[in-house]
Amino acid sequence: MRRQKIEKILRAAMAAPSAMNQQPWEFYVVTDKKALQELSEASPYAGMTAGAPAAFVLCSRKSDVRVPELVDVDMSLATENILLEIEEQGLGGVMLGIAPFADRMEKVAKAVNAPDSLSVFTVIPFGYPLKKNPQQDRYDAARVHYVK
Repeated sequence: MRRQKIEKILRAAMAAPSAMNQQPWEFYVVTDKKALQELSEASPYAGMTAGAPAAFVLCSRKSDVRVPELVDVDMSLATENILLEIEEQGLGGVMLGIAPFADRMEKVAKAVNAPDSLSVFTVIPFGYPLKKNPQQDRYDAARVHYVK
């Protein structure tokens, strides 16, 4: 995986809107095969991580944030920006649900040796896709409400 692509993805993540610009995020870029294997065992849905060339682990700081109630929103926006930029770079990736499941969060923190001052949010394995999955149309007009 080219470092230039990874940096572009991380720049997109850090460009995400953040409550009072608190930017609570810390990012781990995992390419170590043993660590990727450990990440693949952190959740019943994370198996593909073992075969990925790399994964991002997104963590938030537990202190030094201005609006703690909005940290998860900030982290979600950074995650979405990562997924969009992964696609832009011609790669494929998927967000794995880690937080708020304590057992998953602990396994991921251990795999990347994250300090106790950080809280694991999600894991995003990524790489060159073997095939392109068509986008699903999930539009449901019954869930759209216009206020006039």
